[in-house]
Amino acid sequence: MKLSYKFFIFVFLINLIIILLSIKLIEEHKILFLAVELLILIFIGVSIHLYKAFIRPLHLIATGIESIKDKDFNTKFVRVGQVEMDQLIEVYNHMIDQLREERIKQQEQHYFLDLLIKASPSGIIVLDFEDKISSINQAAEKLLNTGGTQIPGKSLADIEGNFAAELNRLEADESKIINLDGLHSFKCQKAHFSDRGFKHHFILIEELTAEILKVEKRAFEKVIRMMSHETNNSIGAINSILNSFLTYKNQLTNEDREDFENALMVAVNRNLRLNSFMSNFTDVVRIPPPNRQSCDLHELLKTVQILMNAECERNNISWRWELAETPFIIQLDIQQMEQVLVNAIKNSIEAIGNDGQISVKTMLAPSHKLIIQDTGKGIADNIQSQIFTPFFSTKKNGQGIGLTIIREILINHSFRFSLESTDKNYTEFTVEFR
Repeated sequence: MKLSYKFFIFVFLINLIIILLSIKLIEEHKILFLAVELLILIFIGVSIHLYKAFIRPLHLIATGIESIKDKDFNTKFVRVGQVEMDQLIEVYNHMIDQLREERIKQQEQHYFLDLLIKASPSGIIVLDFEDKISSINQAAEKLLNTGGTQIPGKSLADIEGNFAAELNRLEADESKIINLDGLHSFKCQKAHFSDRGFKHHFILIEELTAEILKVEKRAFEKVIRMMSHETNNSIGAINSILNSFLTYKNQLTNEDREDFENALMVAVNRNLRLNSFMSNFTDVVRIPPPNRQSCDLHELLKTVQILMNAECERNNISWRWELAETPFIIQLDIQQMEQVLVNAIKNSIEAIGNDGQISVKTMLAPSHKLIIQDTGKGIADNIQSQIFTPFFSTKKNGQGIGLTIIREILINHSFRFSLESTDKNYTEFTVEFR
């Protein structure tokens, strides 16, 4: 029962008792009866006043509760001139001011955080309690290569691609380096934050490609220079000694002379091959900065075709061309880019072996792009992440020089590139010029 009802019942019972008692005074003490009736009227007036004084704060509290329920922190009460009431109003108004300030502060923080996540160059994926994506910024969408599909509400397991699969395998509070194609490396960390007592996991993706490539390049340049210096010095001295020994061949008998000369020549030729082997490695270190000139890539591609056509004919490999209708003018180092194209076509020929096709495609929109496809055996999944690792090779006698040179030249030009096998049984080498 409400407090107001209890108050009415209490006042009604008291007045009823007084009225019943005063009825006995009507005949014996009429003046006293009139005094009692007047007292009853005064009591009723005082009761109404007290009712307003007691119940009004309750209405105020009820109104305040409704405002808080509706999250309306703009409603405030005006003082009424009653001490207790004004104290209550003051406390309520102060509380409302604090709640409003806290809500504004929280909204500003959420807004700032939302802008920060969207503008961050690092990929950020926020997960809900079921490990489904609740929000994702543009950098992460680009890395996942979602193709504009709706991502929030999906789990990482629902998204196609090796990168999403690797991210899905991250344990809580785990951090690891993920290498996608031997070129692009990412530091991925699955952490959490607390919101209203509950843990929310998020994944932070930072690209480390540039930093890793710089450290890697400094390391292999230092090793190659040291090896080249020591090898060349030794080979020069050894060949000099061996050639000096050849002058003594005439002092030998005819029977021993031929074996002696052949043995020394084998050693000399082996040293020359070793010197050539080391020269291949030093070529990677000696790549100069690009001397950019205006070049029609279509003309350069035709030149490379002429260079490689004889080998293609021997292996029964055909060409297919899908070139843009207008000239493909780009600023680049012509000699270095020719080396890139020769190495790329050579890799395609070796991957095909015999009886296949090399397709060359260029496009000008939405970006300037070159795609070289071959029908070779493709790239195995277990080596996809290593193909652009310096000096990595799957060939029996390969040195891994070709792709390393391609990588260094294209990085120096700031061109994006990739090499991967597609679902259509093609291996695609793609260069995006910018």
